[in-house]
Amino acid sequence: MEYHNPVLLQASVDGLNIKPDGIYVDVTFGGGGHSKEILKRLGPNGKLFAFDQDEDALANALTDERFTLINENFRFIKRFLRFYGVKSVDGILADLGVSSHQFDVAERGFSTRFDADLDMRMSQKNDLNAYRVVNEYDEASLKRVFLDYGELKNAPVLARTIIEAREQDPIKTTDALKEVLARFLPERVRNKILAQIYQAIRIEVNQEMDVLKEFLEQSLEILNSNGRLSVISYHSLEDRLVKRFVKNGMFEGEPERDFFGNFSVPFKTVGKLIVPDHAEIKENNRARSAKLRIAEKR
Repeated sequence: MEYHNPVLLQASVDGLNIKPDGIYVDVTFGGGGHSKEILKRLGPNGKLFAFDQDEDALANALTDERFTLINENFRFIKRFLRFYGVKSVDGILADLGVSSHQFDVAERGFSTRFDADLDMRMSQKNDLNAYRVVNEYDEASLKRVFLDYGELKNAPVLARTIIEAREQDPIKTTDALKEVLARFLPERVRNKILAQIYQAIRIEVNQEMDVLKEFLEQSLEILNSNGRLSVISYHSLEDRLVKRFVKNGMFEGEPERDFFGNFSVPFKTVGKLIVPDHAEIKENNRARSAKLRIAEKR
């Protein structure tokens, strides 16, 4: 399988502060780039578990007795690690979003470059796909998807336009969806708006925000004291969740303060926000919006 270079490879793996005999998890295996780098730094007694719900990624499985690849969504990280007898780990790496491979396979429907059936599932085992979101969601639900996950100010009119169009014929392909929404895609901002529309539908199909929340909460439970969390995100919705959870240990509200006005939080931030340099962005365009945050469990 053709997978592009992993984003922020050295910085994200450096952030794990790897112990040679530690246990680590790469929850977004993909082409295996981050996992290979982790294995390079592990000793003979170290262990690496990797997750990927996409069956395509199984073709990249590494032949190494220290490595185990689990073909499941990383929202189930705690359950499947326990299946392998692992209750706690020393570090977790997550490279969120869609892999370069998924964007490049036209029939998956992730890319604005190709015409394809409305799919956008990261796992073919999922029942919900982009066709069902576009053709079965009611107007209020479509509006919510475009507003919450695409941050599109014209979400109400986008939703109404889709509802009216599908009353005539189902919207079956990505090109058909573009045609329905053509008047909202002026040439100068066409790619930007399309990316927001696709992102919104994709996040809904794959429940990406719910998955991320569940994963972060479980990471807190399974990380050892001084264990590291290294997370690469690609859009503001993801990054805000990660930043807030690392800062407060929660997604909403503020931690409770004690009698003296102090509060304790489960993580401490390691270093500053890391973004790719110009050379990496030039070599790998997918890196242009990447943000890396590293945290250590107290």
